[in-house]
Amino acid sequence: MPKVTFMPMNTTFEVKKDQSILDIALDHHVPLQHACGGFCACTTCHIIVKSGASALSPMEEEEQERLERMGILDDYSRLSCQSKVHGDVVVEVVNIDDH
Repeated sequence: MPKVTFMPMNTTFEVKKDQSILDIALDHHVPLQHACGGFCACTTCHIIVKSGASALSPMEEEEQERLERMGILDDYSRLSCQSKVHGDVVVEVVNIDDH
């Protein structure tokens, strides 16, 4: 089973393949903002992938456009609602107030 580690909490969970990072966070009570409810309509669930980026689903155009509007699109930024787990990954939860 894949493992997801949330930073800065440093908590790791074994998860089912193809779950989104947001769903995993909600299932395990990890504080992760999600104003739109996980429909890729906002950017409050922004995360930074610290390791295992290739173990996440590829970024779709809609997610890329949302991140570009934030002005922080890079190889490590993702929206947790759109990031489905295929293997071990470490992500940093970003506080929306930090943007």
